Amino acid sequence: MHPTVHAKSRPARAAYIMAGSGETVTYQQLDERSNQGAHLFRSLGLKTGDVIAIFMDNHPRFFEIAWAAQRAGLYYACISSALTAGEVEYIARDCEAKLLISSPGVGPVADQMPALLPGVGHFMVGETRTPFERFEAARAAMPTTPIAGESAGSDMLYSSGTTGRPKGIKPPLTGAPIDGPDVLTMMAQSLFGFHQDCIYLSPAPLYHAAPLRLCMSVHRMGGTVVQMEKFNPEQALALIEKHKIDAGQFVPTHFVRMTKLPPEVRAKYDVSSMKSAVHVAAPCPVPVKEQMLSWWGPVIHEYYAGSEGNGASYVSPQDWLTNKGTVGKAVFGELHIVGEDGEEVPPRTEGTVYFGGGAPLTYHNAPEKIAENTNKYGWSTLGDVGWVDEEGFLYLTDRKSFMIISGGVNIYPQEIENLLITHPRVVDAAVVGAPDEEMGEKVVAVIQPADWADANDELKAELAAFCRKNLSHVKSPRLFDFVPELPRHPNGKLYKRLVRDSYWGKEGSRIV
Repeated sequence: MHPTVHAKSRPARAAYIMAGSGETVTYQQLDERSNQGAHLFRSLGLKTGDVIAIFMDNHPRFFEIAWAAQRAGLYYACISSALTAGEVEYIARDCEAKLLISSPGVGPVADQMPALLPGVGHFMVGETRTPFERFEAARAAMPTTPIAGESAGSDMLYSSGTTGRPKGIKPPLTGAPIDGPDVLTMMAQSLFGFHQDCIYLSPAPLYHAAPLRLCMSVHRMGGTVVQMEKFNPEQALALIEKHKIDAGQFVPTHFVRMTKLPPEVRAKYDVSSMKSAVHVAAPCPVPVKEQMLSWWGPVIHEYYAGSEGNGASYVSPQDWLTNKGTVGKAVFGELHIVGEDGEEVPPRTEGTVYFGGGAPLTYHNAPEKIAENTNKYGWSTLGDVGWVDEEGFLYLTDRKSFMIISGGVNIYPQEIENLLITHPRVVDAAVVGAPDEEMGEKVVAVIQPADWADANDELKAELAAFCRKNLSHVKSPRLFDFVPELPRHPNGKLYKRLVRDSYWGKEGSRIV
């Protein structure tokens, strides 16, 4: 399926609604504007396989541009609106973008790009300023009919860069029709229960894989996306009630912030319309997910996958309740847990998580990263550590690169973070290793308190006692530091490299 199909059968149906402004774009409008965008790209000399870069916040034109590139056989590299000018330049150069489309919401960083990227076309949506061309004006001059020789393009997304320079994920184009089958759309229908009449809440940035791809899956099915410009926990609840939202995609941070709203605020809103809340990006602490299931009912689905598309696991709400903490069984690719010797290990034995039989890794300009993360059997990994039980349910421990080695003992921060986030006076937590003369590394907890007035020795002592009560001695943090806000990506992932580097004396990275 494809939006162009729904433009013919249900032209007046809303393809998406912007949550803040209320701007509504119908399927007919989305189809016509994406056709115009495809013609514009062709008129600029872009051909099948070329790349455009989208450097925008959650702007109403985002979907129109993505669908225009998709039907023109182009790659659309979506760049985080939180990056610096140098980081945007790196991605635009690395993906060899022929065109960069910005929005006013990304601020002064956009203004630096024309000088940093000479030879690249520069457009801006909305209130355009010099030296940008106004995208809407250029698009409006184009026909609303399809271009000749449509073929399916693809997103080209970059890893979050949580442990180093981001890498582009560039799947090969197949020349398939624009309405060809899509794995995630099939998962959304068969596993998550999405359907052609669903009203879908998207609270996250569209430059990230899961929000972008699931929104576009909803468009393939003919549903309506309610797109938040920026996540706010109470606004999300209000939108569910207002629009009778029945589906949505969240990350654990969203759940944490909703459950930490005052009880009277949570009780104000009717969320009974929600039938399928999908979460991804990071494992959800068990107590948080238990709270959400108690509040919203058995409607919370979870899948584990990466932007790389090399494999995926899935767990239904019912299976999770009987296997708490799991991220499910493999539904795309074959799941393997591999030990230090490179061989598969028995059930309930911890190792690196690999998938076989799925899509191969396709990092752009990084053959060494493909080789590093592909083993002798052709299985590939995203670097996560975990184990499976006898039934094939996967449990994630942490990322291998985040492991702390203290006194020769391997410690995975995720378990400690999952505990700390349940404390009522904590809104976010990161656990890292810091240098220690005696033990090699010591466990450090960096805390974002719910109230900055609580950032004191009394709370440190309370958290230390809380950890000692619930964790073994070796896992309990030796040091607690406070920050007003942790460097967390809006997709829920923590830039743990920045937190860790601040304790290892790396210049420019101190956050505490």
